Amino acid sequence: MHPRFAKTLDSLPADLSAAVAPMLGDDFSASFSPEQIQQLMDATRLGERELRLALLPLAAACSVAPISHFFVGAIACGLSGRWYLGANMEFAGQGLFNSVHAEQSAISNAWLGGETGISEITVNYTPCGHCRQFMNELSTAKVLKVSLPDDISTLQAFLPHSFGPADLDITDALMSPQHHDLPFTSEDPLVCAALAAARQSYAPYSQGYAAVALAFADGRTFCGRYAENAAFNPSLPPMQMACAHAVLNGADLGQLRRAVLVESAKGQISQQDAARSVLKALGGVTLEYLAI
Repeated sequence: MHPRFAKTLDSLPADLSAAVAPMLGDDFSASFSPEQIQQLMDATRLGERELRLALLPLAAACSVAPISHFFVGAIACGLSGRWYLGANMEFAGQGLFNSVHAEQSAISNAWLGGETGISEITVNYTPCGHCRQFMNELSTAKVLKVSLPDDISTLQAFLPHSFGPADLDITDALMSPQHHDLPFTSEDPLVCAALAAARQSYAPYSQGYAAVALAFADGRTFCGRYAENAAFNPSLPPMQMACAHAVLNGADLGQLRRAVLVESAKGQISQQDAARSVLKALGGVTLEYLAI
């Protein structure tokens, strides 16, 4: 079990702590299967919403907040029935725009886990406007519920008179399946991982399809795909998504050994500067770049 969970487990109700502890092994992927969820409900006699609220401290324990010291946790319910943890992430010394919000983290965790939509997201603090706009890009935005410790409402109630893809004549949505033609072959597994992720990225406004693959000293690899937004600024760059996903899975960013960015040469934007900015905060790893 990752040491970040030890203190949090002690603060949970005894029945929940005892039931969830065996699920937090070294292979914990920051998500719970429907079978695990049922086990936790049986052990605690909590309903689904109550259980998610009780589990939020585990999500918040994954937070990396060296600037704000404000720890936010989120749990996204995938359409498959699986629950995905998320937590906010900041990069010391870098601009605040590089930050990943907890809702973005949980949603990208679900997207990278193969989900095509989110039915509900549970958060320990009210979503900011940035996150509300980010969630409005989702394939399930019109029916998405946002659950807080003291309230549960639809996303649309949190975001009246919303602006979204349809306002820009875009019929696609974030988390809908993506298959972009980026023809290239490589014998480098990390390049292949970044390329595969770039083909699944979401960039209907700039066509800047892009992804990052990170390799760590322990041999593990984590990817992040570009997730664009109709309002532009809430877009989530692939480097930030990759870092957030790695940390959720217990990786130590100080053990990063390689970083590969693959993007479309035909896109209107590039992720190079943003990716290098994040790597600067992490140490001496040089960005490996490929435009196709």
